[in-house]
Amino acid sequence: MTRDAAAPVPDPDSGPRLGAPTGAAARRSGWPVLNRAVLDPVPSSEGPVDALLVLSFGGPEGLDEVRPFLENVVRGRGVPPERLDAVEEHYRHFGGVSPLNARNRELIEAVRERTDLPVYFGNRNWHPLAEDTVAEMARDGVRRALVFATSAYGGYSACRQYHEDVARARKAVGDGAPELVKLRHFFDHPGFVAANADAVRAARATLPAPLRDRARVVFTAHSVPSAADAAAGVPDEGGHRYSRQVAEAARLVAEELGAEELGADGFDVVWQSRSGPPQVPWLEPDIVDHLDALAAAGVAAVVVAPIGFVSDHVEVIWDLDTEARERAEELGVAFARAATAGPDPRFADMVVELVAEHTDAAAPRALSPDVPSAGCTVNGLPCAVECCVPARRPAAGRMSPSSS
Repeated sequence: MTRDAAAPVPDPDSGPRLGAPTGAAARRSGWPVLNRAVLDPVPSSEGPVDALLVLSFGGPEGLDEVRPFLENVVRGRGVPPERLDAVEEHYRHFGGVSPLNARNRELIEAVRERTDLPVYFGNRNWHPLAEDTVAEMARDGVRRALVFATSAYGGYSACRQYHEDVARARKAVGDGAPELVKLRHFFDHPGFVAANADAVRAARATLPAPLRDRARVVFTAHSVPSAADAAAGVPDEGGHRYSRQVAEAARLVAEELGAEELGADGFDVVWQSRSGPPQVPWLEPDIVDHLDALAAAGVAAVVVAPIGFVSDHVEVIWDLDTEARERAEELGVAFARAATAGPDPRFADMVVELVAEHTDAAAPRALSPDVPSAGCTVNGLPCAVECCVPARRPAAGRMSPSSS
């Protein structure tokens, strides 16, 4: 596991403009639908934007990098070596290479084709490390840059931890570090929704013809401890920002598909990639357990859509393409996996739109006025003092190479 300067930020009490289309109609028209639940952001200093940093989780690109990468992921958590051994085997199954860095480089090239800003690449856990990239930006004379984190959602691991990455990188660079302004959540951006909807359509088309109309759509996202999800957001928001945003993204994609394309069986939201002691509750149901339940209910086919992720990485290709697919075959359930949104050209278009909210005062486009989102943060400061605080880790430690 997932994570405004010069642009106007929607007022928390504002909704769509009077007379404006809403929902699917707004999406078709391109009308900006403003989010009433946007939090007041930490204000940024005025000034031109002179670069964009794509900030991600990181992943190994060879067998000799796997163990050092995993040890970096769990630094300070007290995760036992045998847990690392088990996860290391997943990476070795794929030659020690996570596809994440390659997908991010492809995204960066697509964004470079759409903007004149220099685009840099940094990671939390593996090379190119954020600290090194921010140092490079400082040497290049960058003074104020936007940060696109490769997570659509709120929550600690999906959002606040990226703020911590920014703060750590700036501290490592020192006084010459550029100001860094994180772009907002995009779980309900029309480009993200449309890309995921078309991915579901394409996956459904790979199923045997007699089963296509009977396939149930199953949206998946990385599970987190229930306590961490409860803490996601600010106290007066009611928590659960992460799971609420994931559920809303799934609903929007289902709405985009429509009743005819979605199929008579509808859709579910489930979770994957949990780890840690079994006595610690995590978000459920797990994807494999859910396949068992669907098969018992007579479901003949599924389209699994990893809406919680913007790119393929080891957890997607292991947990879904390997474990979930194998379980579906054992159950006699036809299985198709939708692509992630990142490679879709509309995803790069969306990144440039988010940048334009800062550089050109473009109106934000969002589709969910009632689901909590978030404004920008500057130099690693959180959106609110108690926003998405990390949950207390169990004593035994836990390991999850999320978003790798």
